Amino acid sequence: MTEHGHHHHPGHAHQHEGNLAEVLDLDAQVLGSYLDGATAWAAERAPAAETIVDVGAGSGAGTLALAGRFPRAEVVALDKSADMLARTLNAARAQGLAGRVRAVEADLNQSWPAVGGADLIWASSSLHELADAQRTMRDMFAALQPGGLLVVVEMDGLPRFLPDNFHDGLESRLHALLAGQGWNSHPDWRPGLEKAGFAEVEQRAFPTVGRSTPDLASRYALAFLGRMAPALDGVADAGDLAVLRSLLADGGKDTPLVGPDLVVRGSRTAWAARKP
Repeated sequence: MTEHGHHHHPGHAHQHEGNLAEVLDLDAQVLGSYLDGATAWAAERAPAAETIVDVGAGSGAGTLALAGRFPRAEVVALDKSADMLARTLNAARAQGLAGRVRAVEADLNQSWPAVGGADLIWASSSLHELADAQRTMRDMFAALQPGGLLVVVEMDGLPRFLPDNFHDGLESRLHALLAGQGWNSHPDWRPGLEKAGFAEVEQRAFPTVGRSTPDLASRYALAFLGRMAPALDGVADAGDLAVLRSLLADGGKDTPLVGPDLVVRGSRTAWAARKP
């Protein structure tokens, strides 16, 4: 699963990637209930899937959710990052799933890897990161068995942590600026899926309200807003930046980001498409 716009960009340093892995893990812990709904939706449409490919697996939340949902399937975690794949395999071992999860390191901007025929391909917050998503959709179509299913999942917008009226809508202003930089930018995938040859394209929304401890919610808020802050330097209003930095100071103490009143909100949209 990724993110929020920046999980497959080339040239990330290990520290940057480690920070991203933390954000992805926290996202799964706090807003991961969408995985329950989306994997159940996939299982309704591909109940007999035995080989599943998780495209852009990130830190492995989707891989593990799929392995849990499809108890007889092998799940191939596909990512360009060896560090992310190692995290996924470690998490699979910890959950007793190592025998059904394997990792393949591949850069889909180069070519589709030789992973064999798939019954289900899952691409969560990864398709929009690719240089030529249309080509990759054709590659996924070719990789699927006849009757196989592709599920594409995207965030409808960045997760929200602050009350809507906080500093006259600070979070909405910052999100609009990040959208202008291409954060989480993705199209309606239906036309592209149909162009690639897919049929029976369906779409469903999975709104999510965070389900976690206040501590986890606060850690997610601080980690995510901490990734936003550098991207807003020189872009956001100086006053808005000052407020953001004050929110992040001292671990968010005495701010809306800490305490039982913090409500994390998010929403995903998923497209399911079948290879005839």
